[in-house]
Amino acid sequence: MNATIFSADDPALAAQIERVWRANGIARSTIHVYRQWIRRFYQYCRLRGQRPEEQLQQRFVRYWTNHYVRTRGKGPLRSPHTPHCALWAWSWGLQACGCVVPPWHTPAVPPALPPLLEAFRRHRREVQGVAESSARRDVAIVQELLAFLRHHGRTVATIQVADIDGFMSYCRRRMVPKTLAGVAAGLRAFLSYMYMTGRLQRNLAMVVASPRVVRGDTPPRALAWPEVRRILQAINRKSRVGLRDYALLLTMAVYGLGAGEARSLTLESVDWRRRELHVLRPKTGRRFDLPLLPVVGRALAAYLRRGRPRYCATRALFVRAHAPYVGLGSSGAIRHILQKHAAAAGVTAAFLGSHVLRHSHACRQIDLGQPAAVVGDILGHRRPESTSAYVRVALTRLRRMALPVPT
Repeated sequence: MNATIFSADDPALAAQIERVWRANGIARSTIHVYRQWIRRFYQYCRLRGQRPEEQLQQRFVRYWTNHYVRTRGKGPLRSPHTPHCALWAWSWGLQACGCVVPPWHTPAVPPALPPLLEAFRRHRREVQGVAESSARRDVAIVQELLAFLRHHGRTVATIQVADIDGFMSYCRRRMVPKTLAGVAAGLRAFLSYMYMTGRLQRNLAMVVASPRVVRGDTPPRALAWPEVRRILQAINRKSRVGLRDYALLLTMAVYGLGAGEARSLTLESVDWRRRELHVLRPKTGRRFDLPLLPVVGRALAAYLRRGRPRYCATRALFVRAHAPYVGLGSSGAIRHILQKHAAAAGVTAAFLGSHVLRHSHACRQIDLGQPAAVVGDILGHRRPESTSAYVRVALTRLRRMALPVPT
């Protein structure tokens, strides 16, 4: 690795990194502990003829912390958490100061698919135009089918109608109808592909029995708008985390963004000159512009000035509250943020997931009289049926349509 040579004993570099740490709220006492662990790590590497700057990766650091605790740990040294955090903070501190460091997390390389499954995945992506996540889901369904066939001494080349029925019965015992319908759709796509490419003599896709699923059998999970406002008002905007959470949840509630869309926002997504917000739909890859409303603009400006950590290498708009400062990792992080502030506001609901603000926004717009087509365009729906589901919970408009009860 062509890395910049740096040392934990370099006072100028250590002082520079300490300024970065303190600018992001790390206490002096914590910094003192961190520097002790960093010196121990450098001594360990040098005794073994290793370059410490090349070993600043999670995998090696985790091995070293476990080894150190196991061989020398006493009292406070029994836990590997503190040395792990210290070296993690050292890594991103070096990066913030312009040093070249190896990536902390080794990128996970997905295992290579067998040729048949890889060809099927490419067919779904390139020919049929489904999203990568949907293609991967269909591949997982096929892998489960192949394992089922092997268990019963069959192969995909000799598959019969009875094998398909047996596999669907096996799935039915552990899946709800809606999930089972997705399995049936993926299975039909695979069997059609096998017939189209000449690997099967008959098109067995027609014999895949799918359960009957009533579209819209349950209403969307939405909160009343006063409850959304209570959640936002309960956020403490005097702290850095509160500024981030308020800007995040307000943006999602006002524009009906899903978790993936909120996580995909970058610093470049906010066009302050044109007063626009550029949003990317992860599922479709479609980009569109929304007006930057004043209330959202003020919340984002307050977060960027006083809440967003400094010296961030990432361009993500909303980042973690603790080092390393990277974008929010998953929709689960947003769900946790929402549930925390909902509990503080005394808002209880059967479901408080990362999409509840999206559903709440759609229902509110329908209640206010916005055409369903306009709401669907804002939400990025391709089909009118996707938007029509929200009409069922737009109670304000439905009450005006109710007929008197006959006496």
